[in-house]
This record gives sequence, structure tokens and C-alpha cells, in this order.
Amino acid sequence: MVNKDQVSGVAKQVKGSVKEAAGKATGNRKTQAEGIADKVSGKVQKAYGDAKQKLKDSL
Repeated sequence: MVNKDQVSGVAKQVKGSVKEAAGKATGNRKTQAEGIADKVSGKVQKAYGDAKQKLKDSL
């Protein structure tokens, strides 16, 4: 089963990938950097959700 942090984390990663690609395509470094930041944030949130789920499953 997945929790909201896992889902939100993956969604942020996808959003970040799209934003990064758009920044690369248009030459906009700010948008590209925001996309990279969103991807990192999404990975952290998903990892938090994964850890939360593991703890819940072990109880």
C-alpha cells in the first residue's frame, strides 16, 4: 500500500523532470534549476513516505 507522501513525492519528481526539460529546451536556466530542485524534493518526500510505510508495516 502507498501513502500520500509516496504519491506526492513521485508527482514532484515528474513535475521537476518536465520543468527541467522545459528549461533546457528554452535555455531558461532558472526554470531548469527549479526543475532539478523539485526532483530532489520529490525524492526526499518519497523516501520519507517509504520509511513511514516500512515502520507502519513492521508494527
